Parts: sequence; structure tokens; C-alpha cells
Amino acid sequence: MDTKDLISAYYAAFNAGRTDEMLTYLHDDFEHHVNEGQIRRGKEMFREFNAGMTRNYKEFLSDIVVFANDAGDRAAAEFVVNGTYLNTDEGLPEARGQTYVLPAGTFFTLRDGKIARVTTYYNLADWTRQVSA
Repeated sequence: MDTKDLISAYYAAFNAGRTDEMLTYLHDDFEHHVNEGQIRRGKEMFREFNAGMTRNYKEFLSDIVVFANDAGDRAAAEFVVNGTYLNTDEGLPEARGQTYVLPAGTFFTLRDGKIARVTTYYNLADWTRQVSA
């Protein structure tokens, strides 16, 4: 599977709610660099992150555009997060079923045909403003 197809499959699994399938695309030495947070290392920490996200948010990514370098070891994606805030996440505003639309982007490092690093960026202040309105 080429790099763009791998990233597209990763996001297709996300949009379908198949977070366990997302793990199959990850390298054993995986790192998740969180927007304004600590680095999560390993598939198990990513599984726990996904469980929390599934509990607190319902999200669908639209307008996904995937870019990859010629070597296939670096990639990026730009997309729009269309979400509903279901349950209050620790340290964040109270959830009341608010909806939000948030532009975001992710950078990827690939190794051995798998995703070794995911770094996602979004504007937390914009999200907070939307769910606090």
C-alpha cells in the first residue's frame, strides 16, 4: 500500500468508528504527538486515547487532502473536523451536545510501511469558543 493509500485507509477507519483497525496501520514503535499535550508512545496508549475520544466526542472528518513526499516516509493531511461534544472531557468546558467545525492537520512519519508518528494540530481556542457559546 502506498503512503497516500495508507493515510487514506487510516482516516476511513476513523470515520467509520473502527479505531481498532486504525491500530493495524501503526508501527510497533509508534508515537502520538498531541496538540498541546504529552507524547503518547505505543499502540496501547493510542488505544486508550481513542477510547476516551469515542466516549467524549463524535467526530467525522471531511474535505481530507493527503500529501506525501516522493520517498513515502513523510506525509501530511488537511481536513475539517465535524464534531459533537458528548461528555465533559477533564479540564475542558462542560459538554451539552454542542457541535463544532474545526480545521485541522496532521503530520505523519512512516517506517517499514506503517505509521510511526502522528502529530495533529488544531486551534484549541477556536474549539473552546465554539463549545462555550
